[in-house]
Amino acid sequence: MEQFKDQLLYQRNLSQNTVNSYMRDLESFQSFLERETLTFETFQYRDARNFLHTLYKDGLKKSTIARKISAIRAFYVFLIQRDYVTHNPFDHLPLPKQDKYLPTFFYENEIEQLFSSIDQNSKMYTRDIAILELLYGTGMRASELLGISKRSIDFTGQVIRVLGKGNKERIIPFNDRAHFALEEYLETFHNKIPNQGSIWLNFKGDVLTDRGLRYILNQLVKKSALNFHLHPHKLRHTFATHLLNNGADLRAVQELLGHESLSTTQKYTHVSRENLRKTYLEFHPGNKR
Repeated sequence: MEQFKDQLLYQRNLSQNTVNSYMRDLESFQSFLERETLTFETFQYRDARNFLHTLYKDGLKKSTIARKISAIRAFYVFLIQRDYVTHNPFDHLPLPKQDKYLPTFFYENEIEQLFSSIDQNSKMYTRDIAILELLYGTGMRASELLGISKRSIDFTGQVIRVLGKGNKERIIPFNDRAHFALEEYLETFHNKIPNQGSIWLNFKGDVLTDRGLRYILNQLVKKSALNFHLHPHKLRHTFATHLLNNGADLRAVQELLGHESLSTTQKYTHVSRENLRKTYLEFHPGNKR
């Protein structure tokens, strides 16, 4: 499995998070094989159907099931290429159809509530405000944010160089508010932030992790009047939705988000249309007769 892991990382250029998910999926599949007294070589199509049924029975989401099957299918391709097995039992196994969903986002007044919830007397105030300004003001992914180093920031041009999905480098512009917040944070913690590596520190002065970032955001939500769980990606959804609601070009939003396909960005136009429809139904007097 280590060879497969290296292939995913260095040949296919998948992100570390994606590779970790693949490895967990393969480990759970290996546990299934052991329970059923099967091996990768003896596993057949009927066993694949049985495995799929088990995943459904466990109550997993369709997206999770699809990812697991894709990971195992890719591993079998790897095994065939190296003559470890002769066939791929997952070749003709139908993947579950994905449920269509609209991205959730904050309304503009909710974003203001979130910013207002940051305690200005907190030791980590400048860090928290900088994180929020960058996530909302640029639409960058959590992994991209956590990968920011001093060298990747160009304050003169107001752009940040980040590594996106598949380790592809992209340049992200940031606004004056994010500029000010980022400079304040770097100035406050200049003695502790390393010259190389991530600029983000946790309360103890160690490098901030993805888990730590989620904790920070959810603590901010608890302090505000908002009542929900906050995933960093929701701020990315909000960034895109607010741009489109205020007249931004779809292609420009695609570029800012780093989407390879325009269809990925188009889901935000559905959010905008749905928002427009709700406003129409709520406020047009003809709908109240």
